[in-house]
Amino acid sequence: MFNLAELERAHEIVGQAVPPTPAHAWPLLARRLGTHVIVKHENHTPIGAFKVRGGLTYLDRLRREQPGVPGIISATRGNHGQSLAFAASRAGVPATIYVPYGNSVEKNRAMQAFGARLVEHGDDFQSAREEAYREADRAGLHIVPAFHRDLVLGVSTYALELFRNAPDLDVLYVPIGQGSGICGCILARDLLGLKTEIVGVQSTEAPAYALSFASGTLVKTNSSDTLADGMATRVPDEEALAIIRKGASRIVQVTDAEIGAAIRAYWTDTHNLAEGAGAAALAAACQEKSKLQGRRLGLILSGGNIDFDLFRQWVGTDATTAHGQRAVA
Repeated sequence: MFNLAELERAHEIVGQAVPPTPAHAWPLLARRLGTHVIVKHENHTPIGAFKVRGGLTYLDRLRREQPGVPGIISATRGNHGQSLAFAASRAGVPATIYVPYGNSVEKNRAMQAFGARLVEHGDDFQSAREEAYREADRAGLHIVPAFHRDLVLGVSTYALELFRNAPDLDVLYVPIGQGSGICGCILARDLLGLKTEIVGVQSTEAPAYALSFASGTLVKTNSSDTLADGMATRVPDEEALAIIRKGASRIVQVTDAEIGAAIRAYWTDTHNLAEGAGAAALAAACQEKSKLQGRRLGLILSGGNIDFDLFRQWVGTDATTAHGQRAVA
């Protein structure tokens, strides 16, 4: 997809807007998991999530290759759209973002605050994405997909930061939505010649990549009914799946209850707020705790953009979620 020189150049581009994010070893998390733990805090970016890096690299190339582009359009559940709105505003390019009805109120407001025109359509991400593609054709706008080489190049910069600060990690847990984050980690690891095991994490309610990984072929699902909206994907990207199948050791599935318990654990152990996808890596590590003793563990806290009402409903009670599941962390 790209070489190390391209990745380092992307890090320079991203660094003009996003300083390197922290990677902290939290003693209470280490006690919880019984091993050394480093958390990469992608919740500490200008949009509160890792996706901002991909938007910056995508818009950088687009503005150089198509300086007269009339505008961009894409679909999102939130962080991808915030990334594009943030980057497009810096580049002086109009952005239209499609979201499904019932999307995160606070993520919607953030996208609009960054300057995007927000359009609601459909019941889930896939429906919104299909309509965004149709509108791109009608309006002559540049469509930004959910997975693209330039997006992966950008988000790979957080993996570059992490691996250069902690090259001795034995295993790294990464949440999977449309796949750019885990693919970026795999590619950065390989370019640096490291041997870190990379484990993907999906929701039991949106397991399309997990099912595809296990079967060796692309598997679509009919629903993605998880409270962790950053992982609510029904249709995997074929290119992302190929990278994941080649470079990840496995994909762990976690329940919404396990994710809720991990959000609480991040708050109590580190006083960091994680959204659902952001806490998924910790949820998976808690599930696999018995396998991790004596290993140096990395966790990607991919974002912290959770609506207050959802936090109160899902996390601020006991271990029982709206789905009636029990946590095991």
